[in-house]
Amino acid sequence: MAGHCEQENAIACLIREAREEAGLHIERQDVELVHVVHHIDKAGDRPRMGLFFRTRTWSGEPELREPDKCTQWRFWDPVALPDNLVSYTRVAIGKIQNGELYSETGWPA
Repeated sequence: MAGHCEQENAIACLIREAREEAGLHIERQDVELVHVVHHIDKAGDRPRMGLFFRTRTWSGEPELREPDKCTQWRFWDPVALPDNLVSYTRVAIGKIQNGELYSETGWPA
């Protein structure tokens, strides 16, 4: 899940976005940071930092609340991800599987 923070810390943003976008309720103590990706989508774009959190538990069933931004909520096997996954997210998932905390994508060599 990704989103813009609205004058709030990253975990508060995660909790709010999960509620707004998927109808899930997450508690702060159930969240841990698992990866940071520093990325540029394409040349000339502003760099971004993506924070990836793992949630140990939550309540609620995922609901599709923003169909213009998301086509479905589904759990995927990390080795069989969909083809249309955002590229930096694919990189981050691979790094998380390897226990790596940081990656960079889109930067010139």
